[in-house]
Amino acid sequence: MLESYRVILASNSPRRKELLTGVGVSFEVMTIPGIDESFPDTLKGGDIPLFLARKKCDAYQDILRDNVLIITADTIVWQDGKVLGKPKDRREAVEMITALSGRSHTVYTGVCVRSTTKEEAFYTESKVFFDELSVDEIEYYVDNFKPYDKAGAYGIQEWIGYIAVRKIEGSYFNIMGLPIQRLYQVLKQF
Repeated sequence: MLESYRVILASNSPRRKELLTGVGVSFEVMTIPGIDESFPDTLKGGDIPLFLARKKCDAYQDILRDNVLIITADTIVWQDGKVLGKPKDRREAVEMITALSGRSHTVYTGVCVRSTTKEEAFYTESKVFFDELSVDEIEYYVDNFKPYDKAGAYGIQEWIGYIAVRKIEGSYFNIMGLPIQRLYQVLKQF
């Protein structure tokens, strides 16, 4: 599959690299620094990462050739009608996880796959239910793991996912940052 393409994953996320490798796709990583990740205030929920995935794909338009396939993605955590992005510092990471504690939230990942002749873009939604966390548990996670490169300040595949996630509805891999089963189905169309 995809042998006629030079597949480019436009992401430095180690989780996205791991997931794409896991389905046997040969790819290279290429990132363009400084892509504007702003979005219109009118967008809500899954439309936000879908918009951003397409916007990221647009940034790679100059390298598209007949044999090139670009994959871009963006993940957000959505709670109470607002985006919980990547925390800027420890205080913000603690605040985000405190807001998630004992409640549910939705993780949306938008994906865009583009060649010179075709584009497929979609988003996937997963609902995550957290148990109540103590201040000590929240601070332990923030101080001992890496919440700063993750939407909502947590990685489901890390310690906090083991102890806090009571239930999920939807794709686990979507919560990691790439709905790989859906992406695999899309890639088969290229």
